[in-house]
Amino acid sequence: MSADVDDRRAELTASLAETEQRIVDACAAAGRSRDEITLVVVTKTYPASDVEILAELGVVDVGENRHPEAGDKAEQVAAPLRWHFLGGLQTNKAGAVARYADLVHSVDRVKLVNSLSRGAEAAGRTLTCLVQVDFQATDAGRAGVLPDGIGVVADAIAGAPGLELGGLMTVAPLGEDPRPHFDHLVRLSAELRRDHPDASIVSAGMSGDLEAAVAAGATHLRIGRSVLGERAVTG
Repeated sequence: MSADVDDRRAELTASLAETEQRIVDACAAAGRSRDEITLVVVTKTYPASDVEILAELGVVDVGENRHPEAGDKAEQVAAPLRWHFLGGLQTNKAGAVARYADLVHSVDRVKLVNSLSRGAEAAGRTLTCLVQVDFQATDAGRAGVLPDGIGVVADAIAGAPGLELGGLMTVAPLGEDPRPHFDHLVRLSAELRRDHPDASIVSAGMSGDLEAAVAAGATHLRIGRSVLGERAVTG
């Protein structure tokens, strides 16, 4: 094993342990069990070799934002991981994503539901989907449905062949206190479970706001920077 690989393994071991301690401390402060939280390590822009190291360190859930990068890594990494697709998804790429993703967090329209369903059926797979919720009605460029649109998308997922409704996801608006938005998402999750009792996933919280997400009641944290380091600025 090269020195570079050894160095990277040491970096990831330390940062993963620090992130894990943050989650443990957040759970303790919120009176929750660590077992209630799924850590999804977001590996976008990082090489498959990093994913392999993370798998050796015990990481089970990894997240990616773009196709085909996500599919390429899923093909390259032999470890039995759960692949989470987190980014905005075009309908013409949904069929390909359905062949390797285990969970898609970013479902925000019925047309996308139909494309994912066709892809999952063609691949003989069952794909868990989350409805992405957006709390900023004034920003038309953001992905996600407004709270009053959740039911339509959720019902479409629940009724689609090859798909299972997992719950809800949100990204806290930049520059705002994330806690009220996470609290709102948890309330919406409770409402959703009245019609769909098994849709218990609440995907919220990233490197900068994981404590607020845990305190609110999130079940899944999407953590990239705190584990893998700062990404290079591109563009």
